[in-house]
Amino acid sequence: MRRESRCLHCAHCQRDVEECPSGAWEQIGRDVTQEALLKEVLKDEIFFRASGGGVTLSGGEVLMQAGFATRFLRALRQWGIHTAIETAGDAAFSRVYPLAQACDEVLFDLKIMDPGQAREQLAMDLPRVLENFSRLVENGVHVIPRVPLIPGFTLCEKNFSQILSFLAPFALSDIHLLPFHQYGEPKYSLLGKRWAMAKVGAPSAAEINDSLSWLNKLVFA
Repeated sequence: MRRESRCLHCAHCQRDVEECPSGAWEQIGRDVTQEALLKEVLKDEIFFRASGGGVTLSGGEVLMQAGFATRFLRALRQWGIHTAIETAGDAAFSRVYPLAQACDEVLFDLKIMDPGQAREQLAMDLPRVLENFSRLVENGVHVIPRVPLIPGFTLCEKNFSQILSFLAPFALSDIHLLPFHQYGEPKYSLLGKRWAMAKVGAPSAAEINDSLSWLNKLVFA
């Protein structure tokens, strides 16, 4: 990532990013083996056990490294550590299910419920996503749907009603509502990318209350 305000324009980074003397360039991420990652995580084992917490693999999208993630979470469960993933669920079920089986719970995003809009705005295969969700629940996986509340995108009564209609047959114990925020903007700036959501505001209290009312219709129907 590049921090423009720190750049000295010395051109050292053209040889190697690590030679940057001012910290304007920073390499984010590194290759790691399962054994090294497990050793690092187990340093906090005492805190997991004392708090009842555990390890959640997020992203990006964890399914991009499904094989590694599956093996890693299986290793954690051998230590009795609670495991979870956050995912959009858009991959072949043959990749999704083994990873889900290594989890105590799966936090599963549900966003735009119109297949055409989901394809255009999210590059998402919505029928596959919904089928994966259904098959996970049917196979006894503890799935928690997470619905981002994004004004102008997911947060309208039609879209929200479609989400709730899809969820109604499953008798789920939890649904997470996630109000939109602008915390992602600095990351895009550091990556030299345009933040396309700059003009999207956080949902108002009234909009959040509306979503809770729609949710109550499902719970108490």
